[in-house]
Amino acid sequence: MGNVVLIVAEIILLMVAIRYFVQKKFANGVLAICVGALLALCMWSITDEENFNAQVADRETVVKQRLGQIRIAEEAYKEAHNDEYAATFEDLIDFIKNGRVYEVNKEGVLSEFQQQEGWTDSSAAARVYQIKKQYAGDEAAISAAIQKELQGFRIDTVWKPAIELFADVKDFCVDSLSKIPFSGGEEFELSACQDSTRSGMKIHIMQCAAPDASFLKGMGVRGQRVMQDRAEFAMSRNAYCGLKIGSETADEWNNNGGNWDQ
Repeated sequence: MGNVVLIVAEIILLMVAIRYFVQKKFANGVLAICVGALLALCMWSITDEENFNAQVADRETVVKQRLGQIRIAEEAYKEAHNDEYAATFEDLIDFIKNGRVYEVNKEGVLSEFQQQEGWTDSSAAARVYQIKKQYAGDEAAISAAIQKELQGFRIDTVWKPAIELFADVKDFCVDSLSKIPFSGGEEFELSACQDSTRSGMKIHIMQCAAPDASFLKGMGVRGQRVMQDRAEFAMSRNAYCGLKIGSETADEWNNNGGNWDQ
């Protein structure tokens, strides 16, 4: 914007000089041309700024999507590792490649009588597991036993490869999960630990973050200005300068939410 102001000032000075030294009729024509050029320059400046802002927004969207994939992977890892999150991408990526996750398939609902008898989804799932183990391989016997004991209600756990969590993600590459888009190969900042809340309750937490300086690099002088403005704003609020999910402290824990939603 500073360059535009200088250009506008030079054009105004030029118009004043032309009007002073040249005949009035000719000067009016030149003045009209200069005004047109000035308007065109302003329109170009506005359009160029809008295009730049759109590029910044597009980069942020891609980084948010990658953070969302990391959140899915971390929560699946936690389910399989006694509520602990992966503290390194080496562990997280290995889990996605070689680990398993379970999927709950549920048919029907527990009747009011079954609930009064003390049945819950968990106890029903445990009983289904026992029945399947008892009649291993005999699907007819399994179905008959479930029908007799649970009256048509069925809840089952099916294990599948962890990589299938991303079956619907186009061109998903697990080895790139740790890389910040547009950064030239920089990795997300990942941490995981156990921390205590003010009430003394211990919980496992994680944080994954991408600093603005990583995914806004290569955007020229304006990109540098945006990063500087954001850094000053974040510092004034004691906030993280970039995009992140989760938190490094239990008191600020947000269930792995993104800081762009706060």
